[in-house]
Amino acid sequence: MTYPWHLYLMAALYVLAGNFHLFIPGAYVRIMPKSLPNPKLLVLLSGWAEILLGIALCFPATKNTAIYGILLMLVVYMPIHFHMLSNKEAAAGIPQWLLVLRIPLQLGLAYWAYRYLGV
Repeated sequence: MTYPWHLYLMAALYVLAGNFHLFIPGAYVRIMPKSLPNPKLLVLLSGWAEILLGIALCFPATKNTAIYGILLMLVVYMPIHFHMLSNKEAAAGIPQWLLVLRIPLQLGLAYWAYRYLGV
């Protein structure tokens, strides 16, 4: 089955994002709340999850499961975005307005994924 090009774009973006987690984990460890155990392991696992979910989007047998996984992942990541808003060190020098903009961006990514359920 052939999907629209924008589904493949979304898949590629998740694979790319996952690779960033694997190859520059320090950038992501820095933004993790200190209360989470073993932040580096969590960053690496989330990177692999993004890669696997991105790949799974491309196959009819796994597409819907991947979409649910992406939606769950976006919900799980949301507290990290709020943590960055409330913690200057975690914000890593990113302007406040950009951190605020990431919240609706997450919602937009969730909507983008949700649109492909059942397609």
